[in-house]
Amino acid sequence: MLRVATYNVRGLRDSVPALIRVIESMRADVLCLQEAPRFLNWRGRRRELAQTCGLRVAAGGRLGGVAVLVRPGIEVLAAEHHALKVFLGLEIRGLAVAILRVAGVPLAVGSIHLDLHRAARLRHAYEAMTLMRRAAGAYGAAIVIGGDLNEQETEPTWRYLAGQLADCHPAAPRGDGLTFPARQPRERIDAVFAARSLTVVSCGGADASETDLGAATDHLPVLAELRVGP
Repeated sequence: MLRVATYNVRGLRDSVPALIRVIESMRADVLCLQEAPRFLNWRGRRRELAQTCGLRVAAGGRLGGVAVLVRPGIEVLAAEHHALKVFLGLEIRGLAVAILRVAGVPLAVGSIHLDLHRAARLRHAYEAMTLMRRAAGAYGAAIVIGGDLNEQETEPTWRYLAGQLADCHPAAPRGDGLTFPARQPRERIDAVFAARSLTVVSCGGADASETDLGAATDHLPVLAELRVGP
């Protein structure tokens, strides 16, 4: 069983001790981060967070603030980071990709953080899927994407991604799936999507205290359990 999580950590601007407790509670094998540190000493701050939580950085550059962390023992075959199409006046967005081997099965795991601008979100989702297919194809890997989509499941970008991959929460829901805002969640704007060749066993939130979840960042994490291999 592979535990894949996605979490917008808001640049570590909130309670880092609470954030660490939330991440540790998930016991994730793979963690897709959004709004990872991307300014002063960004590499060191990401590495320190990962090590404190018993993980290591597998992929992710500064632009876009996305990263993929993995637990020790998971083989990292390759790592990529891509800046997505730049739109004048909008924040630069990125895609972090880690090619992993888990139980002998290659996986291409991507972390994305889409824009508040609707057209930019859709363009970046198309671009990200193209890059993910290219990376996965080189290794015969199944695709998994975790991210903050900044929209809900009835909207075009979410529908596009759910047409390409399985939206893990409705496939095997655990809880209501709402992720934003963390203190009184009303929207599901964060998700894990997985290739339909993988079996979604469950998908929900973290088994952490409400106090820590509200103090750690402004989003709730999403944790999907996937069956990999026979």
